[in-house]
Amino acid sequence: MFDPTELQYLNPNIDRRIAIVTGGNSGIGFYTALHLYLHGYIVYIAGRNKTRVTKAIVEMKEVANVKTLQYSPDQVTERYNGELFFLEIDLLDLNSVIRAAEIFKSLESSLHILVNNAGVMALPFSLTKDGFEIQLQTNYISPFLFTTRLLPLLEKTAATPNKIAGSTEPIQPRIVYVSSIGHHFAFRYFNMNSHFQYYPNIMFTWFRYGIAKTAAIHFMKMLALRNPKILCLSVHPGFVMNTNLFAYWTRLPIIGILFWCLFQIFGYIFGVSNEEGAMASLKCCLDPSLNVEQDNGKYFATGGVEASPSRVARNMDYAARTWIWTLKELGNREISI
Repeated sequence: MFDPTELQYLNPNIDRRIAIVTGGNSGIGFYTALHLYLHGYIVYIAGRNKTRVTKAIVEMKEVANVKTLQYSPDQVTERYNGELFFLEIDLLDLNSVIRAAEIFKSLESSLHILVNNAGVMALPFSLTKDGFEIQLQTNYISPFLFTTRLLPLLEKTAATPNKIAGSTEPIQPRIVYVSSIGHHFAFRYFNMNSHFQYYPNIMFTWFRYGIAKTAAIHFMKMLALRNPKILCLSVHPGFVMNTNLFAYWTRLPIIGILFWCLFQIFGYIFGVSNEEGAMASLKCCLDPSLNVEQDNGKYFATGGVEASPSRVARNMDYAARTWIWTLKELGNREISI
């Protein structure tokens, strides 16, 4: 299991590094944001509910205080906490996504790490106000739009001098997309226009989920080709069973109790904690051994172990089609990239 405490800590007074974590107020995102904060990063937690994010920030600082009490005297003088801020964004509203990117660019002149962590899973079929299937927009379209609107800032950051003492390496900003093993549900003839709006929804919802997660892996691979100075990676955090992703299933009348029991049993046997699940993201965010020359576009699994996504997800012909389809669909909504 990857251990972020073994990596270098930054002094934000000397080297101010900025990160954004979408959905950083709970689950895997909470621990991703927490450890970046502990490593000296200024972290913007992007979410739609200010009250929840503010509460999470308070909790994060409390957890950080407990962890810092465990530092040795030498570590106390070498480790610095960063800062935590709220950034409003609603992934179900593309105008909100654009607005969040513009607000961030007005606040900061650089961006070192972008973690597209927020997502939904296996929801009933519905369309957002922008006309996209709800899982597709939340898990792919909105992260695509948010990331591309922030690319100029990431590219600008890549051109700035590295302030880490003794380092001659250029800064390599990182984009990390939190995917899922569920992307394997998109198989064989991949088609972005497939809604799988069939009965029973309880089964076909997983195919819609797989398409969204596969499309995002395609996005990371295309970005890696188009932006060689930015490290673009996808991760599967592991079977994290105690997240809000399962709220819909466990709240169903009567059958929800059965799903709750199944998730508990499965999680006990195969699952990892939220903090363990965050390790794959943190490796991609912080590990200095990763670089654009050797690792761009790669996929990492539980604990930060390099792995291979599905055949469809690593198919660059499909990836190019996904890119073109996305530009066309956004263009139809008068959103230019």
